[in-house]
Amino acid sequence: MASILVSDALSERGLEILRAAGHTVAYRPGLKGAELVSALSEAEALVVRSGTRVTAELIAGARSLRLVGRAGVGVDNIDVAAAEARGIEVLTAAEGSTVTVAEHTMALILALARRVPWAHASMIAGRWERGVFTGVELAGRTLGIIGLGRIGRAVAKRAAAFDMRVIAFDSTREAARSGETIVEWRSFEEVLERADVLSFHVPLTAATRGLLDAEAIARLRPGVLVVNTSRGGVVDERALLAGLDSGRVAGAALDVFEQEPPSGSPLVGHPKVIVTPHVGAATHEAQEKVSVLIAEKVVAALAARR
Repeated sequence: MASILVSDALSERGLEILRAAGHTVAYRPGLKGAELVSALSEAEALVVRSGTRVTAELIAGARSLRLVGRAGVGVDNIDVAAAEARGIEVLTAAEGSTVTVAEHTMALILALARRVPWAHASMIAGRWERGVFTGVELAGRTLGIIGLGRIGRAVAKRAAAFDMRVIAFDSTREAARSGETIVEWRSFEEVLERADVLSFHVPLTAATRGLLDAEAIARLRPGVLVVNTSRGGVVDERALLAGLDSGRVAGAALDVFEQEPPSGSPLVGHPKVIVTPHVGAATHEAQEKVSVLIAEKVVAALAARR
């Protein structure tokens, strides 16, 4: 049986699945630096969330490591190339948080459209300003989705229930093969030009970094609302700030940032921006699902290697 290090929070049920398979589990969430290097030196499997950065240097010192399990969607905190070069398998539990992230995306879209945070803050400050917070209806407006994987499709389904027209761009067009019917396919440029609300659902790669830059923002329909619950680097924050200040972007809602936490970012506290601290997948249900899924995948992968 294998030695497994879990260096980020995992539900008790997920830990039970690993132990029930006969593996030795070291549950040490929050490990950093030399302590992490030492704990990983003899481990055959590592389970992380987003808190642990699995760097090339960390991988190089993990002599027995055979697989890394990410309890979540993205792998931007894992040097996948370095892992693959060592023959280390990288697993994810992407499907576990689909509904939760889609619901958070819709919550941000609705909050932007109806100006909920600002109305709330006004009330807390003791004011009653009914005429100040006039919003817009979503019905009849166009939602542009960039990236139509699991989460993008879940957002599209929910937006359609609000009588929104949904258009999308995806470089793989995976959804076209899955029988997607509620989405109109458009080029990236067409989505930018036609969307009243623009929502990002792509991984952070060399191709997607800075996808919404100054040139892309110049194509946006004036008054657009921008939502990002994918990865911070997908949106060029300086370009977004300029778009907000110029008025081309009427509002933005960000759950993710180029640097996390976004210390000193002018977007935090900006009068047109809603911010949340990377909590798109933070529901009790999603935490349990991704913990169980990654545990099951790690157990199966270890069994297949024996």
